[in-house]
Amino acid sequence: MPSKYINLYENPGLQEELLNEAVSVAGKAGEAILEIYSTGDFGTTFKEGGSPLTFADEAANKAITEGLARITPGLPILSEESRAEPYEVRKGWKRFWLVDPLDGTKEFIKRNGEFTVNIALIEDGRPVLGVVFAPVPGITYFASLKNGAFKTFKGGTEPISAAGYSGGPLKIVGSRSHAGPELERFLSKIDGAEFVSMGSSLKLCIVAEGKADLYPRLGPTMEWDTAAADCVVEAAGGAVTDLKGERLRYNKEELLNPFFMVAGSPPFPWQGLID
Repeated sequence: MPSKYINLYENPGLQEELLNEAVSVAGKAGEAILEIYSTGDFGTTFKEGGSPLTFADEAANKAITEGLARITPGLPILSEESRAEPYEVRKGWKRFWLVDPLDGTKEFIKRNGEFTVNIALIEDGRPVLGVVFAPVPGITYFASLKNGAFKTFKGGTEPISAAGYSGGPLKIVGSRSHAGPELERFLSKIDGAEFVSMGSSLKLCIVAEGKADLYPRLGPTMEWDTAAADCVVEAAGGAVTDLKGERLRYNKEELLNPFFMVAGSPPFPWQGLID
């Protein structure tokens, strides 16, 4: 990588180069996850706060941090499974990698295949490229803001785009393991909606490829949960916004996301349905 600082927003060639490298790194992490997945011995423990941690989380984190350090030496990496630098240090990061080595650990433990590897490159608080790899089905969603959004499956690659709502029953995707009363109240206001439960960041990607109209997230998530798929949605023509309609920001002092909505373009007018 060049030593001189280059603004990624103005350099689609560099975006594509880094994106291809990140796709490769995500694949290596997926291989490490599947190796453990096949054994059934997950070594599950629980972090402070009650979220699970497995051997696969740790193996994927090692593969990703080593791979990203190789392609971009010295560039900071903020990962769910590594100790976060204090905000006094992080606030000076203009560019960094934001990683969830195994998004959907609960789905991994349940062995339903709905878990992903998430890698995003953040520039000035915004994801400029993102990779979401689902190891079990072998699907990769990847995007950069200058080059669009794509899906690779069974050796083929195709562009994807968010369809947007065009009338008829609303197709809504929601969390399999984290539904709550806020979501139930929201859904009660929409007649005839088709609701599909799914795990991990795949929910955002389903909207990005036009298979769902809306993903309401009315519960807690962290920045590493959303950044990679956020980029995929935006590059596909959709939008990920807080409940005021503002784009999510990354590398905040508090790494917790606000509640948010993921919608195709033109977006479904959901604002009037929020309490």
